[in-house]
Amino acid sequence: MDYSAAGYTPVKIITEVLSNLFKFEPPKTVLEKADKIISENRFEYKDISQIKLWLGKEMAKKDNNDIAVQLFKDVLNLDPDNEEASNKINLLLSNSSNNSKFDFLISSSLATQDQLQKALEVSKKTGKSIEAVMIETFNIKKEDIGKSLSLYYNCPFKSFDPSVPVPIELIGKLKKSFLLHYTWVPLSWGKNYIEILVDDPRDLRKTDYIKALMANQSIKFSIGIKEDIIKYIGYFFSTDKSSENMDTTLDNLDLLIPDFSFEEEELDTDKDIVDESSSQVVRLVDQIIITAYRKLVSDIHIEPSPITKKITIRFRMDGVCNEYLQVPNTMAPAIISRLKIMAGLDIAERRLPQDGKIKMNRRGIPAFELRMSTMPTAGGYEDTVLRILAKAGAMKLDDMGLNDRNLKIIKRIISQPYGLVLVVGPTGSGKTTTLHSALGHINKPEIKIWTAEDPIEITQMGLRQVEVKPRIGLDFARVMRGFLRLDPDVIMIGEMRDKETASIGVEASLTGHLVFSTLHTNSAPETITRLLDMGLNPLNFSDAFLGVLAQRLTRKLCSNCKKAYNPSKDEFNELVAEYGEEKFEATGIKYSSDLVLYKPSGCEACSGSGYKGRMAIHELMEGTYTTKGLIKKAANTEELFNQAYKDGMTTLKQDGIIKVFHGLTNMNEVGRVCIS
Repeated sequence: MDYSAAGYTPVKIITEVLSNLFKFEPPKTVLEKADKIISENRFEYKDISQIKLWLGKEMAKKDNNDIAVQLFKDVLNLDPDNEEASNKINLLLSNSSNNSKFDFLISSSLATQDQLQKALEVSKKTGKSIEAVMIETFNIKKEDIGKSLSLYYNCPFKSFDPSVPVPIELIGKLKKSFLLHYTWVPLSWGKNYIEILVDDPRDLRKTDYIKALMANQSIKFSIGIKEDIIKYIGYFFSTDKSSENMDTTLDNLDLLIPDFSFEEEELDTDKDIVDESSSQVVRLVDQIIITAYRKLVSDIHIEPSPITKKITIRFRMDGVCNEYLQVPNTMAPAIISRLKIMAGLDIAERRLPQDGKIKMNRRGIPAFELRMSTMPTAGGYEDTVLRILAKAGAMKLDDMGLNDRNLKIIKRIISQPYGLVLVVGPTGSGKTTTLHSALGHINKPEIKIWTAEDPIEITQMGLRQVEVKPRIGLDFARVMRGFLRLDPDVIMIGEMRDKETASIGVEASLTGHLVFSTLHTNSAPETITRLLDMGLNPLNFSDAFLGVLAQRLTRKLCSNCKKAYNPSKDEFNELVAEYGEEKFEATGIKYSSDLVLYKPSGCEACSGSGYKGRMAIHELMEGTYTTKGLIKKAANTEELFNQAYKDGMTTLKQDGIIKVFHGLTNMNEVGRVCIS
């Protein structure tokens, strides 16, 4: 078919295609596809100028004025006599000149025109940015200035934050003097884009140069104050150990990859591999660990990928994994080998899993330990997980979040002269914290308390604490037998992993000792059947049993930003149904239009997640006379549960729902950690 005869010119065909794309794609994507079409086809200059003129008009309609101006400038480069493009530029620039990046401050009465004028004069004399002058001279909050800039430039505002990881993979080829001269800095390389901090995202000359420098990469610009950008540059390139903001080894990170390319690389030659003994790798590993410690991270996950060609480093915070950093896979062997050296592992063994322990003792932070585990993964890589074993003091039992019934029973059973008390739940559910709170409650000079732990995470005055070492045969069972010869009143055994340890624990509790331990089970009643299945004598076990506390940790709503709302009657009824209608009546909670629940929002304090910190939800089964009778009969889980429920036990989910009504968390979090 002859398209030209039918009235279809290249310009008309392309603009119709792009017009349809605008219906389904964001303007930026359409612009990228238009550039690709133009570059892949041999259009005449006049056709290209007409396509760009049409695109400029469309962008102006969508209020993307900066992009529109640039497109009209492209038209003038191709066709200097194009009067329409020239008029469009003048119109857009005249309209935008009436706006100010400080309009929000003026309209919100946070600043006056007189202050802006004085700040401009001081800025010209001193060389400081207007924003810095307004902060220093007129005490205008940086966050208010940031909001004004963000609204004006339509992009996120970023303030200087010394906890931001150094983007080593981005600054390898960039000169410090170059970044200072042009006032921009790369902040991070995420999954989908590189984030660049600039002082003026509308400076097309600067932004176009950055895009050209980082060819084939998606760029996201953020706005920052000039002084903060300079701080970032100094921080990323700093070697000054006395810097106020960089008082640890975090602050000395040099460039790890001098010849870094923004193109993806294959890990196929020895020359690409960074040496684990280099000071740069040592500092990077220290940065990761120390940052995790400061952020109260429980686990560090280091995950090389043969697909993305990057190492993803994730932090588990408040029970949830979040991405912290990505670096090229070329660094994987060096990072893993460095960690193996620190943990005393075999760096040559990459085919089998290994376990070890790292002791961290760095200036500016307390000494702490990490438990390291490696696992061979696809592509010839190794994944590594580091569990931070930060020493801490015991919490008070009254601060554990136990409801009145559970707190009363716990205090009673741990005050008994002998018997067996268990705390159960999955790994990372706070069992050790609860046990030490119980021990702290009864810890007195007249009582001798021995503990066997793997590892020792919490230390207390008055406790004699032993760390088991299975590699040399010092396991829980052997330590327990030793404790019985050391005149104990109270024994805490870290975990009942096998029949031998459980049997010794029961035996100790029947011979006049109060024994505490943990187990990995899902509920309190299930713990009884698990121990019976191990082969414990039901008669002895029932005589020893005082109680079992099951628990989970759920994230707390951020107290700084959680949003109150009035739930609908349907939502209230759903919560009641989840709790159990008959039992719920005893709570005394009634529906009304004034009933308030809370939901997550997100702020700087909680890193935008809406959650900050964790709390425990509990399920306590007491060793009542009736329950002990069922244990002697080796009753099943259902029978034990029904009896405990009659005795007043609240389930994990019920305890969580009550805390939802107290505004501490929401049902999504309770459902995440509880079996439905």
